Amino acid sequence: MTKAFHWLVPHPFLTVVLTLVWVLLQNDFSAGMTVFGLILGIIIPQITAAWWPDRPQKIRAGKMFAYMLLVMWDIVVANVQVAWIILTKSTAKMQPAWVVIPLDLRQPEAISILAGTITLTPGTVSADLSDNGHSLLVHALDAPDPDAVRDDIKHRYERRLKEIFV
Repeated sequence: MTKAFHWLVPHPFLTVVLTLVWVLLQNDFSAGMTVFGLILGIIIPQITAAWWPDRPQKIRAGKMFAYMLLVMWDIVVANVQVAWIILTKSTAKMQPAWVVIPLDLRQPEAISILAGTITLTPGTVSADLSDNGHSLLVHALDAPDPDAVRDDIKHRYERRLKEIFV
């Protein structure tokens, strides 16, 4: 039964996400749109499964949901902080910095989520990933202590992503 289910739905989380995105994009919550979204959510992962040979086999959905809530909260807080910096600090007093984040993560999906999280959070931008994938270059808008930025990213985001991608 599980082998047949895995063949039918090779990536259950992606199936659910694609179904929800389809319904939201259609702006019409009806049974027909939901069923069609579910069909797309099953077919698209089946067609693209060949290009995901090393995809994560287990993701902790509860921890992923908690991570998404944390990131949404951090985006709101960072928006306020960046607005405050822009309104109150002169350009001469800002201390932008390039920060190298050494990565413990090795899964490409987890590294992509980390880089996306950093870029989504106002005030920081992921600029480059090292050739070997072991460090991430981040630009911070105002970083009097670049080591604190590095430690915050590693503790706040990377640690949680390591727990999500087992």
